[in-house]
Amino acid sequence: MKYVLIAIIAYLIGSFSMSIVLTKYVYHDDVRNHGSGNAGATNVARVFGWGPGLLTFAGDFLKCVLAVWLGTRFGGEWGKCVAGIACLLGHCFPLYFRFKGGKAVTTGLCVVALIDWKLALLCLGIFVVMALLTKIVSISSVCAAAVEITAFLVLPYSLPMKILGVFTGALILFMHRSNMKRLLRGEEKKFSPGSRKSGTDR
Repeated sequence: MKYVLIAIIAYLIGSFSMSIVLTKYVYHDDVRNHGSGNAGATNVARVFGWGPGLLTFAGDFLKCVLAVWLGTRFGGEWGKCVAGIACLLGHCFPLYFRFKGGKAVTTGLCVVALIDWKLALLCLGIFVVMALLTKIVSISSVCAAAVEITAFLVLPYSLPMKILGVFTGALILFMHRSNMKRLLRGEEKKFSPGSRKSGTDR
């Protein structure tokens, strides 16, 4: 019952979407209607600019910190695992917003950082390098997720942290499946920050 409660609370925390709240109540719009149709920090930056994108990143990161901290506080490592998974699912499939959320990149980075900050820095570095080389965020996300999954499978983390880490990377890959299809077709667009509904790449 303890882990069920942790999962429910973490999922509800994860379901809070900074991007949707910000764009609906500040810009009187919904970021999911523009750009890639995704409610994540990248699409907010693409459509509304760097400022809202960074605010979205901060909100997504902090909600994950809160959820995982609560899980760890009341359930130890297994509570941390359950809370992390539930928060990620809430972010991707938010209860409050018709189950249409983000792609778990920011929250995934947070989860990894709360397990092993050195691995999180490595994944972030890979993301940045690939983003600079390709200007395509989905490639950066997929590459970082692949490295992360490999690290959790190979390195000697505890079982709950291995489960959480592999799930995190696998979820990121799953949420980017449409991007990968577009990449294979050569249709994925490069990232460029906008200001107020300038994004058009779906």
